[in-house]
Amino acid sequence: MQNKRRFHFEWGMLPVIFALAWPTMLEQLMQTAVQYVDTMMVGSLGTQATAAVGATSTVGWLVGSSISALGVGFLSFIAQAYGAKDKDKAANIASQAVLVVLAVGLLFTVLTTSLSSMVPKWMQVDESIQGIAAKYFFILYLPMLPRAATIIFGTALRAASDTKTPMRVGVLVNLVNVSLNFLFIYPTRTLTLFGLSFTMPGAGWGVLGAAIASAIAFTVGGIIITIVFWKHPVISPRGRRLKPDLTILRPCLKVALPNMLQRFGTSLGYVAFASMINSLGEISTAAHTIANTVESAFYIPGYGMQTAAATLAGNALGAKDNKRMRSLVRMILPLEVAMMIISGSLLFLFAPDMMGLFSKSAEVILLGSLVLRMVAVSEPFYGASIIMEGMLLGVGRTVTPFVFNICGMWGVRIIGTFVCTQLLGFGLAGAWGCMIAHNLLLFVLYTIHYLRGKWNPLNRMEAAA
Repeated sequence: MQNKRRFHFEWGMLPVIFALAWPTMLEQLMQTAVQYVDTMMVGSLGTQATAAVGATSTVGWLVGSSISALGVGFLSFIAQAYGAKDKDKAANIASQAVLVVLAVGLLFTVLTTSLSSMVPKWMQVDESIQGIAAKYFFILYLPMLPRAATIIFGTALRAASDTKTPMRVGVLVNLVNVSLNFLFIYPTRTLTLFGLSFTMPGAGWGVLGAAIASAIAFTVGGIIITIVFWKHPVISPRGRRLKPDLTILRPCLKVALPNMLQRFGTSLGYVAFASMINSLGEISTAAHTIANTVESAFYIPGYGMQTAAATLAGNALGAKDNKRMRSLVRMILPLEVAMMIISGSLLFLFAPDMMGLFSKSAEVILLGSLVLRMVAVSEPFYGASIIMEGMLLGVGRTVTPFVFNICGMWGVRIIGTFVCTQLLGFGLAGAWGCMIAHNLLLFVLYTIHYLRGKWNPLNRMEAAA
């Protein structure tokens, strides 16, 4: 009888999960839609333009993921304080987030802009596009302070069960980005809509126009989310002393540091991964860039549910409610796997059509479709992994994900890709095969860790009682 109870669905958790997950999913859907539009607009300029934009994107992931890792430290402790209904503690933690935004925003502004000319060379970008790729990177990462605010303040708001505000800000940022793309990328031209012709003004700045549009949009988003964060009824830092408080920063950084090392290590792995792919030539670089863009849409259910898993796990721990924690696990894991099976099936079926949206090159479409169909099969396994990782992040256990991800990235993906592409000549398909092997290893490691039950601090508390 007990075994039957262990595996039944906790339908009462469904509204709570989706109330937190759907705004994040919509936010990511909008971001992906804009990424699609950006890629199509730049892609219309030619394969070289697509390669120039995509060649340095993994360095951007490295920067963004390092800042996001700091947000995880605040997510865990704000979620726990919120679950325990300790508003004073939650607001004090939020005030420290302001200091961290200022510090890392300024630091990364200096780093990215000063190294922008070197990044394309490190990424083995073709010499013919190194100049434009460097300028694109410089402009895109100039507004790092508002970007840091968007990431960390958005994470803090989600930890307080407010996923709608970051969604609304994200939607606005994307609308600004797309609107400015139309004005900055293309020259003045005549357009026809519903049979009516009109002149559309344009700057004709091409790739640089896309970068300027994104930089302005990021700045707008950072300003708005800062204002909303400052006025929040629960975690506003207004009235709090904006000076370092080590009693708050130490535990937050203790949680954030392993996650930062994980994200830094895995993002550095993505840089090495992309560098090896860039060395395969312009067709492989373009196919890889577009396939990554296409694939990102099909991860939306996974990362939306991960946000809900992290927040609800942190809330349950703060309230010391193991029943709620178990109910969360029973519902969110099978739900996530089911959603990713559907997502993976759609990706497999429509891979060529999706690639065709971004490129007219038959070689790029064929190669991109192949790797997308390969990775589609592994989607449900990856989905389960990111949910289990989300619950670990929510309860402040970041060392385990760090170990698992670094071992998978460098022990499987990077070494495997080097062997497959540089020694055996398997090309892009070999590289993506190593990426899939990395994802499957994560599934195995997280599943074993989850079944042992040590991930949940409340289990230990019950055993000790």
